[in-house]
Amino acid sequence: MIKQNVFIFNHYSLYEILYEIKVNLSFNIIKHENEVSLFKDKNFDIKNSLIISKFNNKLNLNKNLDIKNIINFHDYPIKLNRLIELINIQLIKIKFNHQSKVIVKDYELDLNSKNLSKDHLILKLTEKEIEIILYLIKDKNKHNVMDLQKNIWGYVSDMETHTVETHVYRLRKKIFNKFNEEGFILSHPDGYCIN
Repeated sequence: MIKQNVFIFNHYSLYEILYEIKVNLSFNIIKHENEVSLFKDKNFDIKNSLIISKFNNKLNLNKNLDIKNIINFHDYPIKLNRLIELINIQLIKIKFNHQSKVIVKDYELDLNSKNLSKDHLILKLTEKEIEIILYLIKDKNKHNVMDLQKNIWGYVSDMETHTVETHVYRLRKKIFNKFNEEGFILSHPDGYCIN
């Protein structure tokens, strides 16, 4: 399992304490003295990193980072095991949020909230609509009705059914009505795709 990174910014004593027990931690610790060195660090992923700062006014990253990615600790007493627990909780939240967002074209699909968003517009999707989108973005191939029936609905039928076409039509219509985009899901004689 790959460990997440925790960047400690201007909190030398905390870094030294955690460094002493680093083999027992479920995360990596990396010390930085300024914002320039932090942003140049190849291990720094702005969406999947946690920053611990001693002084709120010393860290001018709030405009670039989700506030959940920053923990500000001042000089008040806290037990070490409680501190590690707080760090682990924040890392789990970051990982959960990071894994739940899928980029589709220039849209963001949030699997937790079941929202498709672009340019501050948000469209609520059903579970089946999300499954269709996720299946179509797995590869650039065109997927016909039988393929979608089998892999999304879990059945294959020789009978004429319009379940797939109806769901795709409704999804395309919802996306057009909200985002005014006709080409989100493309329809070809060979099947459907998202490019």
